Amino acid sequence: MAGNSFGQFFKLTSFGESHGKAVGGVIEGVKPGIDIDLDFIQAELNRRRPGQSAITTPRDEKDKVEILSGILDGKATGTPIGFVIWNADQRSKDYGNIKDVYRPSHADYTYQQKYGIRDHRGGGRSSARETIARVVAGAIAKLVLKSYDVEISAYTSQVGTLKLEKPYTELDLSKTEDNIVRCPDAEVAEQMIEYIDKVRQDKDSVGGVISCVIKNSPVGLGEPVFDKFHAEMGKAMLGINAVKGFDYGMGFKAAEMKGSQHNDEFIMDADEVRTKTNRSGGVQGGITNGEDIYMNVAFKPIATILKEQNTVNKQGEEIVSTVKGRHDPCVLPRAVPIVEAMAAMVMVDMIYLNKMYQ
Repeated sequence: MAGNSFGQFFKLTSFGESHGKAVGGVIEGVKPGIDIDLDFIQAELNRRRPGQSAITTPRDEKDKVEILSGILDGKATGTPIGFVIWNADQRSKDYGNIKDVYRPSHADYTYQQKYGIRDHRGGGRSSARETIARVVAGAIAKLVLKSYDVEISAYTSQVGTLKLEKPYTELDLSKTEDNIVRCPDAEVAEQMIEYIDKVRQDKDSVGGVISCVIKNSPVGLGEPVFDKFHAEMGKAMLGINAVKGFDYGMGFKAAEMKGSQHNDEFIMDADEVRTKTNRSGGVQGGITNGEDIYMNVAFKPIATILKEQNTVNKQGEEIVSTVKGRHDPCVLPRAVPIVEAMAAMVMVDMIYLNKMYQ
């Protein structure tokens, strides 16, 4: 199976399945001497872990990271950083009744057709549990970014039709962790939580949008042709489980605008070139311009719902199926740190690539 690695200079290769013994990875490209705060890495994993609130799956995984190599006395040695997170609360028996069933909107059918074999226990490699490795790598990428003063903040901005209408510039993003849905507006957050709980009780699921802001980005990241900054970021976000859409800056709204409405005029701020507005989302010509980078990542409703659904089995028979197990009614609260992790990895990779010109 190809496609288990991400990044060129800062590179993660992950391994493991949802109901296997463990999930882990190897990170390459961490320069020697960088401080590695293991408590910070664990804190990031805790934000992603299941069982953290009433609106997430009750699967009880502590997701304790175990470092295998590449760190000595709290510092990166420059060698590959190997790590593992042991699975402890998998219930494979919950999936026995769907061993030969193609669950609607899951990877079951495509996986079976492509490889001729699949792990029906929670989706195996296609499970979102694989994102644990991304969060570990993203946490280390954030530690690398400290020396560049780069700050990354993601938050839930929409659940179903409930939208956070305020732009990020009017929000206090430090309040994102103040509630279980990870929305920085307390009033809207409460509405989102109530709605997700209602959906959960109805044995259904709901999607939404996570927004992400990157502050203090260096100017000049990205290449003007195939390795555009926003293209690399789009690949990172669209590679997250359940993601169906990505935009940055004005995104699809730009299609409704005239050039005079969308253009960001340049101004001088002391001795620094800035833009009067930031409709470009910090990227122009595929290269960062130093303004805030902001993006939106759209997540579909989780495919696993506890309602009866029509489907087909491996034998080609049309059947009615009901799944069991413990599942999130809404992926957004646990996906916030995943979005941040992927953004951090792209930032480090682009910074390292840009050093070719320095």
